[in-house]
Amino acid sequence: MASLLESIDWSKGLVPLIVQDEKSNEVLMLGFTNKEALALSIQSGFVHYYSRSKQRIWKKGEQSGHTQEIKEILLDCDKDTLLIRVKQKGVACHSGNPTCFFQSFGKGKASGVELKGEVKDMGVVYGVVDTLYHTLQERKSADSASSYTATLFKKGENTIGKKIVEEAAELTFALKDGKEEEIIYEAADLLYHALVGLAYKNISPDRIRQELFRRFNVSGIVEKNSRAKD
Repeated sequence: MASLLESIDWSKGLVPLIVQDEKSNEVLMLGFTNKEALALSIQSGFVHYYSRSKQRIWKKGEQSGHTQEIKEILLDCDKDTLLIRVKQKGVACHSGNPTCFFQSFGKGKASGVELKGEVKDMGVVYGVVDTLYHTLQERKSADSASSYTATLFKKGENTIGKKIVEEAAELTFALKDGKEEEIIYEAADLLYHALVGLAYKNISPDRIRQELFRRFNVSGIVEKNSRAKD
């Protein structure tokens, strides 16, 4: 394995990883890998990527169960791009499409291609927070006249920050009133606007999960004091 890994041009740190279905030859997705992620892929037999947004190694299907079993790994002539042929379990794209390349661009306009087969409930399969985050990212290019989220992005961080403060206040009042349904509603509003803020700055919610995980074995008092000293 060492000789294979060393034969790759890692000068840029990451190399593109093109993933292709072993039977249909359909291109499923494009990701990136580093030396450690590729080593894990080879050892485990399942594709691992390095996520630039999450800033960590992740196994395809770690949440959804939609894994990619490796059948063949090919290196291009410049030794800086990999093609992996896989047996795809479930769908490749977080949107619920079989492949990430499902939008057709032609004759000056773009049109979505119909989904193949049953549309998955990705709020359950992929995780509602992650699904919402990706949807918010897509709204950056939407028409602000027809999209509330696009309007927030257009107005920028001051407006987004103001909405987060407003929603936090409304949740506080709901907690004081003690009405369960109202608390849930306001908490959802706050989470939504917080995710808009993260999407505006291109910060994946996975990085928030990593930070929370880091704090599990750290006293809240110690954590707060360490930040006060910075």
